[in-house]
Amino acid sequence: MNPQRSRDDAREIGDGLASSLLRASARHDLRRDVPEDWFRCADLLEQPALFVAWRSRLSDWLLDRHGIAPARTAASYVMSWYLYVPAYVGALLLHHERRVPSLKPEQLAFGLGPDRPHPEGMAVLSDAFYCLPTDPGSVRPEATVVRDERALAAVLRAQFVGHAARFVRAYAPGTRLGRRMLWAAATDALDGALWRVGKQGGTAEAEGAGVADAALVLDAQYSPLTSASTLRMGINEDGRRAWERRRESCCFSYLLPGEAECESCPRTCPR
Repeated sequence: MNPQRSRDDAREIGDGLASSLLRASARHDLRRDVPEDWFRCADLLEQPALFVAWRSRLSDWLLDRHGIAPARTAASYVMSWYLYVPAYVGALLLHHERRVPSLKPEQLAFGLGPDRPHPEGMAVLSDAFYCLPTDPGSVRPEATVVRDERALAAVLRAQFVGHAARFVRAYAPGTRLGRRMLWAAATDALDGALWRVGKQGGTAEAEGAGVADAALVLDAQYSPLTSASTLRMGINEDGRRAWERRRESCCFSYLLPGEAECESCPRTCPR
């Protein structure tokens, strides 16, 4: 066998991560580049002052709309928004492509909305990905093949936890949020993202597939994450059965005028 011919054949018969991102970009703004005003995740983790500036921008937004900007609310929003980036990128590609990209901070970037300063676009900067043996791109040099879906779920979980651990170390010293709260938010981000990408399919079957992904990735509590998936079937306001989940972390929105605790808030929701 000619090794060079094999590599050429791999490029011809199997698509790479760039193709996955193009397919997924129809559902979210996923890019391969970093526009000038975007953040690289690694830069934020290495320069915590960037988090301070982000919270300040959010505080201005809260002041404009609510008249107050509680520090815990701003810190919690930024915490959840940041963790959403690696969680959503990983969940989206697992759900639609059965692939897991690199979720290292050096390989992810995001841009904030022009008004409400939350992540509106994301970029994946590495070509490397993990996939199943049946993936047509499994023969590509950028691919790492794992044995089955359970192993692929374990890769996603480990990649996300590794990124979240770096975030916790960087973010905790600048806020009053404890490490347990930060890891609870990480759990919410991953469980919620897996559910959300299913819901975005617009059908009960797609949502069910997202719930199944959450059960696959978070089938148990994997410390330092604070719980297994909390998705469960409940009864909505119309009396119909619907999926719901109990949050592990608090967003502190109840500190804003006229706001109460969320229905799934850990302060009030039975565990």
